[in-house]
Amino acid sequence: MKQLDVLYFAWVRERIGIPKERITTDAATVSDLIAELCAKEERYQMAFQDMTVVKVAIDQTLSPLDASLEGAREIAIFPPMTGG
Repeated sequence: MKQLDVLYFAWVRERIGIPKERITTDAATVSDLIAELCAKEERYQMAFQDMTVVKVAIDQTLSPLDASLEGAREIAIFPPMTGG
């Protein structure tokens, strides 16, 4: 088991209802972590129903969904940024 700080931004945060949380997990990858969260509560299912429009950073480094969580301390989940 490992503890991770999970940060949510923009509409992901709005759908989940909190800006961050500390999670204890056995997840090996980001995808595994998201699956755990979705199994826990419907609000996560709503936020993560289309993972093609979500980006992830592990310890402030943009990462793919299949990236390992080995040694990770922080996961940030957010929609892609747009210019303007």
